[in-house]
Amino acid sequence: MQAWREKIHDIIFEADTRSGKLFDVMLLIFILSSLIIVMLDSVNVLSENDETNILIHSVLDKAEWFFTIAFTLEYLLRIVSVKNPIKYIFSFYGIIDFISTIPSYLTLFMPSSGGVFKVFR
Repeated sequence: MQAWREKIHDIIFEADTRSGKLFDVMLLIFILSSLIIVMLDSVNVLSENDETNILIHSVLDKAEWFFTIAFTLEYLLRIVSVKNPIKYIFSFYGIIDFISTIPSYLTLFMPSSGGVFKVFR
């Protein structure tokens, strides 16, 4: 049972392994892609209500949720794979990870405040 946690820890926290490097590269690609999605979603020209823009917003919304779920899984795997989860949760990077994912979930409960929460992302 402990072996899978160690394997996850090595992949996530050890950048000198092949799988660790791959994880870091994929994480950077995800972060940059997520930023691009959020920026595109804020473009005023796309705010017009024609069919093309509605389709674009639908795709951007789905992409944003994909990245939110992926970052949530990454955050949970980090918590599960460390020896002291509480220490990680309240560490600088743990708080950053939490703050970067929670705004999307808050929009489920307060949809009218979606723009405010996106600023935190």
